[in-house]
Amino acid sequence: MIEPVHVVWVTAGLGCDGDTIAMTAASLPSIEELVEGALPGVPRIVLHNPVLAYENGDAFVQSMRDAAQGRLDPFILVVEGSIPNEKNKADGYWAAVGVDPASGQPILTCDWLDRLAPRAWAVVAAGTCATYGGIHAMQGNPTGCMGLPDYLGWSFRSAGGVPIVCVPGCPVQPDNFTETLSYLLQQLAGRAPMIPLDEALRPRWLFTQTVHEGCDRGGYYEQADFAPDYASTRCIVKVGCWGPVVQCNVGKRGWMAGIGGCPNVGGVCIGCTMPGFPDKFMSFMDEPPGAKMSTAAVSTYGRTVRALRQFTMDSMNREPGWRKP
Repeated sequence: MIEPVHVVWVTAGLGCDGDTIAMTAASLPSIEELVEGALPGVPRIVLHNPVLAYENGDAFVQSMRDAAQGRLDPFILVVEGSIPNEKNKADGYWAAVGVDPASGQPILTCDWLDRLAPRAWAVVAAGTCATYGGIHAMQGNPTGCMGLPDYLGWSFRSAGGVPIVCVPGCPVQPDNFTETLSYLLQQLAGRAPMIPLDEALRPRWLFTQTVHEGCDRGGYYEQADFAPDYASTRCIVKVGCWGPVVQCNVGKRGWMAGIGGCPNVGGVCIGCTMPGFPDKFMSFMDEPPGAKMSTAAVSTYGRTVRALRQFTMDSMNREPGWRKP
């Protein structure tokens, strides 16, 4: 077994550290179990995360320098936050971390990625900003920012021969991230095959089904029982939910310890795990265009079925006549 495996986490792009904070809520497995090496067959990790590390300032940046110079092999690079385009302006810079001792100038986030990504055994983009650009990459933004596959190239392969692994979410669903990291650690140790990814570079087993297919409210859609507002337990597709077309498992997995998940607690799905987010899903609180046709198609059938089910329910809620004296 190869251990420990260093996890070098860069949050110096355009982001809010929300993916780091979300990851601390994971339980299947927890980040503590990965750090302590508590899972059989999974190499222990040494986590270098600027939010969670004891070190700060130049002492923390030293871990990035060590990785770039080959002193932390093997390591997995995790990137949080979108990557700015540092070539779209004449002066200044958008994002940097640390100072170059030789020049005294800040080291650009893009320069760190150029140094670290080719040496990393695997590269993971955590959260929608890092995967596809996210909120910061909305049309018209001045930074020209992008996701990691657009920066490194969609055909990029790490030193371990692994494609970029994208775990989207705004923020990332905690267990989705730690489960993906656990898989990569087992692959590194020779106990798992190449991680299976879809065309958007997401772990295939996590992002195959739609939110709608795992939603607590899905049965209401099938019988055309739509909520007119947010204070309802019925299907919320008419008040802005994109769940029927968004690939995400939060409906089934929940948020923390299996509890929660956007539509399960009344929040409309706004498509944050999709490469088209946010531009293609706005305005968030409006009924999606496709919902008008799909709900109209299901309405006649659904209302009829609902009426028949109510009739049957009323019948089943009575004891058989022969039980009465």
